Amino acid sequence: MKIVIGLTGPTGAGKSMVSKAAEDFGFKVIDCDKTARKAVEKGTEGLAAVVKAFGEGILNCDGTLNRKELAQRAFKDAESTELLNKTLLPFVSALVLKEADTERVLLDAPTLFESGINSVCNATVAVLADLEIRLDRIIERDGIDLSAARLRISAGKPDSFYKDRADYIIYNNGKGESFVAEFQKIITEIMGKI
Repeated sequence: MKIVIGLTGPTGAGKSMVSKAAEDFGFKVIDCDKTARKAVEKGTEGLAAVVKAFGEGILNCDGTLNRKELAQRAFKDAESTELLNKTLLPFVSALVLKEADTERVLLDAPTLFESGINSVCNATVAVLADLEIRLDRIIERDGIDLSAARLRISAGKPDSFYKDRADYIIYNNGKGESFVAEFQKIITEIMGKI
């Protein structure tokens, strides 16, 4: 029987550790952020839709997406972020479903609920972390300053959004081994129910 687990959480929460633990259980991990990059490659319908929503100024001279410019426009406020999600997520969802071709799949999807892709999941797990820890992770990961990191966080959903929707919540505040053990326990429980 096919098992699809949806993994989500706000930026900087540390979902990548969960993905590694899922691979150890034989799950194919689909990184929906990487899939989103494919959805806006040069010449795709996804890129055309995003350009229509945010303007030609988000393109480089060669017609590829200028991600930095798109980020400035899309994350400046909640309405712009919502516009990006509504525009791009249908294209991302279609690609994700094509990639989910094995018996055990983990969808690493920051916009799991917003995209509606949670509807194909047997269970959903949200990873949360304290604000200061998330800020530090984003600054290190993306090479941006504190104000840009705060902007990214403010454009996202609050913890309550995930708590209200996810079947399971895990906190990733830096204690790696106990965090991974907790996720392994959750996977075992999910697999036992199916």
